Formats: sequence, structure tokens, C-alpha cells
Amino acid sequence: MASLNNILQFFVPKDKTFFPLFEKATANLILMANALHEVVNLPANERNALFQKIEEYEAIGEDIAKEVNLQLSTNFITPFDREDIHALISAIDNIAGNIYGASSRMRLYHVDKITKSIRKLTEIVLEACQQIDGAVKELENLKKVKRIKEACNRIYKLENKSDTVYDKAVADLFENETDVKNIIKYKEVLSVLETAADKCKSVANVMESIAVKHS
Repeated sequence: MASLNNILQFFVPKDKTFFPLFEKATANLILMANALHEVVNLPANERNALFQKIEEYEAIGEDIAKEVNLQLSTNFITPFDREDIHALISAIDNIAGNIYGASSRMRLYHVDKITKSIRKLTEIVLEACQQIDGAVKELENLKKVKRIKEACNRIYKLENKSDTVYDKAVADLFENETDVKNIIKYKEVLSVLETAADKCKSVANVMESIAVKHS
């Protein structure tokens, strides 16, 4: 049975609040993921400006998430279920938090030498964020449910790939690294990057749930 919220949507103007905020949040996510990917392809002495940018983007993302939750508390009609809106913006914000977490650990722990695994994980996170951005744009027109599901499936595959990369990287680290400090700091960075990919999967779960409810 359709919820009251879904029924009322037929009688109200096209949403001009939530979708622009979602799109701002995912565009900001791509800026963060792209900046992190640039970081791992630069010499250590050229990364500081990008570290600062990532911190700024993370603050912007938090402001967007706060605005979405504020609008939830003041708008009677929403484009889809309130719990789904909250879950979606929270999951997007969690990705941003972990991208920033990876960036800050690289800076604080002086991770100067970037491994292939770290590079690969940043590539996976960037690609997953791009898929999220594309799928979020489709949420405004839920007649294109197939596109959303296809993007979600690509995100799931990317997250599975991140698990494989992470597991191999940690195994190699324990096998080949003798400096305990290096083991700790590299494992920390790898772990946060893998968590960022996992949070991308969380966003896909929410988007797929929304698509199923409205298909």
C-alpha cells in the first residue's frame, strides 16, 4: 500500500529542496575522492594543498548533511520516505568522513611512500563515487529504475574488489614489512580506504531500496 507521503507527492510541485542537496553532496564527494586520488600520485612534498582541500570539502559535506536533516524537520512533504532520505545523506556523509580519514592519516602518519594497493583503493573509491553521483541524479525520475540498479551493481562489484585488494595488501604488509610502526600506519590507511568503499556499498543499498519501493 502506498504511504501517505507517496500519495501526497502527486499533488505537490516537483521537489526543489532535497534533490539539489543530494546532487551537491555527491558532487562534493567526487571532488574529495578525486583530490585523494591526486594526493597518492604526487610526491610527498606536494600534497599539503590537496590535504587542505579535502578537509574543506569534508566540512562542506557536513554542512550539506545538516541542511538535509534540517529540511527533513521542516518539510511536511518529501520526495520519498523520510528514513530513506536520512539514510542516504548519512551514508554519503560517511563516505566523505572516511575519505577525509584516509587523507588525514596519510598526513599525520607521514605516509610518504604510496603503495600500489593504496593507489588502487583510491581508484576504486573514486569510481564508486562517480557511480553514486550518476545514480543519485536518476533518483529524481524514478521511471529509470534500471539505471539506478545497474549503477548499484557496479558499486557492489567495486566494493568486492576493494575487499580483495585490502586483504592482499594486509597479508603482504605482515609478510614483508619488519618495522612495526610502518605496519600500523599503512594498515590504518588501507583500513580507512576499504571502509570508504564499504560505505559506498551502503549508499547503493539505500538507493536500491528507494528504487524498489518506487518501481
